[in-house]
Parts: sequence; C-alpha cells; structure tokens
Amino acid sequence: MKQMEVRRQGTAMEALDIEYVELDPDRVVMTMPVGPKTRQPAGLLHGGASVLLAETAASIAAALNIDMRKSTAVGLEINANHVRSKKNGLVTAVATPLHKGRTTMVWDVKITGEDGKLICVSRCTVAIVGLR
Repeated sequence: MKQMEVRRQGTAMEALDIEYVELDPDRVVMTMPVGPKTRQPAGLLHGGASVLLAETAASIAAALNIDMRKSTAVGLEINANHVRSKKNGLVTAVATPLHKGRTTMVWDVKITGEDGKLICVSRCTVAIVGLR
C-alpha cells in the first residue's frame, strides 16, 4: 500500500482526492468525492471524472498483477455508460478482472454512490508494456 501511495503523489489521483480502499490482485476499490473538482458546469458529476476514476482503478488493478520493476500498466481502451447522476457525496469504484493476460488485461469497473446505486459502468483494457 505504501508503494502505491507514493505513486499517487503529483497525479490526477491526488488532485481529485481519489483514495485507495482495497488493493487486491482480483479486486481494487477506490473512492472519489463529488464536489467542485469533479463536477461539470450543470453541477453534476462529470462523466470524464468517472472515466478517470474507472481507468485509474483498472490500471492500479493491472499493476498489482505484474512485476512493476520490469513493466507498467497503461490504459489502452475504455468505455463507460453513465446511468445515474450525482451532485455531491462520494463515489466508489470497484474493478474486477474479466481477462488477465500477459500483454493486456480487461477490467470491469462499477462506480456506485453511498446508497449502492450504480452511477457508471465501465470496461477498461489495460496494456502491459515494458519499461524503457
């Protein structure tokens, strides 16, 4: 957890107050507050902020499954369906694997509110690339 906390510094995670809740190779849980940093002009959670949270959870999950001294995990493709709006509070992303391969991984990410209602569902493909 400490290594992941260091990786968080100076990133979008830090800027948007995204926090780790659970870090497991088969399940990553992260939270993000809904407020001025993550709202669109109409006062609702910005879809881009949801996508950023989803890709972050998927990338962190993939990173937990590789040797980070030799490779890194980067988003390759992402889609998202925004099914419910949110004006304030906290959202929670849960990433679980659909496929864990040697060079790509596919993660299912569900984002919910405090009440457990689905806000966004996303699928993210993560590329595993060697460090240069």
